[in-house]
Amino acid sequence: MELALLSQNSLAFLLRWAHLLAGITWVGLLYYFNFIQGEYFKAADGAAKTDVIQKLVPNALWWFRWGAMFTFISGILLLSIKHLSGMGIMIGVTMGTIMFLNVWLIIWPNQKIVIASAKQVAGGGAALPGAAGALGKAGLASRTNTLFSVPMLFFMASSVHLGQLQTSVLNVSTVSLVVVFGLIAVLGLNGVFGKTGPITSVKGVIGSGFLLTAVLYLLVELL
Repeated sequence: MELALLSQNSLAFLLRWAHLLAGITWVGLLYYFNFIQGEYFKAADGAAKTDVIQKLVPNALWWFRWGAMFTFISGILLLSIKHLSGMGIMIGVTMGTIMFLNVWLIIWPNQKIVIASAKQVAGGGAALPGAAGALGKAGLASRTNTLFSVPMLFFMASSVHLGQLQTSVLNVSTVSLVVVFGLIAVLGLNGVFGKTGPITSVKGVIGSGFLLTAVLYLLVELL
């Protein structure tokens, strides 16, 4: 029994370590795209922008999407071993899952169109008709992921330190579950079908991230 428990704890530690390494890679590149590359593109001329899209962006996106994949897989495996169901963890898991789906189902497919268009323009051809729309869709999903990253990291990290966040979702009121996860769902859907609104700017998305964290925490506390 003790040997089995030791093995399980060792595996859980290795998964947590892998989860952190992959998560740092993923979120670090998310912040690079939103806070650095995006601002550079606003000031860069067309030739420089095209060059970056062709040569740098594909490599960065490779690390970005596979960082997301390994973060998600290691997180799911860790949950299955530790049987975690606290409210804080579940909020973080929900946001992380939406972020993962945004990467693979929206950001990456649309960025492929943008990259293909840039290569066609560089070769003397015309931009692909759907390139502008694809860039907008990818940008909205990326901004939504940046918004979610702040509360996601807060709830993941604080769930073992703040007692009320350790309460199992099975013991949380229905009202709290509906309001908290309903709000997350609405914002997630906006990231697919809506507009950037207040998260358009870097300052706006950072401020909105901290505001969303506070709102979600207060909802958990008060409901």
